[in-house]
Amino acid sequence: MISTLASAARSLKSRARKSASLPPLILVTDEIRLPDPRAAIMALPKGSGVVFRHYASPDRAKLAAALAALCRRRRLFFIVGGDARLALEVRAGGLHLRERDLARPIPGFAQRLLITASAHSRRALIRAKRAGADAALLGPVFPTASHPGAPALGPLRFAAMVRRSGLPIYALGGIGPGNARRLIGTGATGIAALAAFRRSPEKSELPSKGRSAGEMGSP
Repeated sequence: MISTLASAARSLKSRARKSASLPPLILVTDEIRLPDPRAAIMALPKGSGVVFRHYASPDRAKLAAALAALCRRRRLFFIVGGDARLALEVRAGGLHLRERDLARPIPGFAQRLLITASAHSRRALIRAKRAGADAALLGPVFPTASHPGAPALGPLRFAAMVRRSGLPIYALGGIGPGNARRLIGTGATGIAALAAFRRSPEKSELPSKGRSAGEMGSP
């Protein structure tokens, strides 16, 4: 499943502009739906990215440090959500901004980080560009269980927003191996996903959680 998603993401990136330094595939973590993302991170192909959210985790800093170290060993791009100081402390490569964060200026000390931003509308994309984001995660492109009842953009509307954005755009929301190739031709830089990694059958082929935890230290 992940190999199919990665192949589609690479195909998107090869057709997109302004994306040479960006990962084609991004795993978005979540403390509720993916409380322990280590198995999913282990399944990512080299050169992929991880947006670390886990905003409400009490041990967030410790977990971020452990996952950042794992990503460095696996040559993955680690991006911390919503906390520029934590991103620098764990030697992350990037900072991810929620829509609510776009109203505040990015701290000067974080300017050397890659900045990504979440967006769910044309207005949010404009704010992301003005805030200095290097790329945006736009969605939901397809219906998703994480936002039941929320209107999906669909490939055509998504493509139109990509063209007008002036930013590299990742497709986010409801994306899996069955529909990822519908994004080819939209101008997307790559794919960002969560649920597709949760249900991956490739997890059974990965090292056990205990082994991963032992390699990384207790998070």
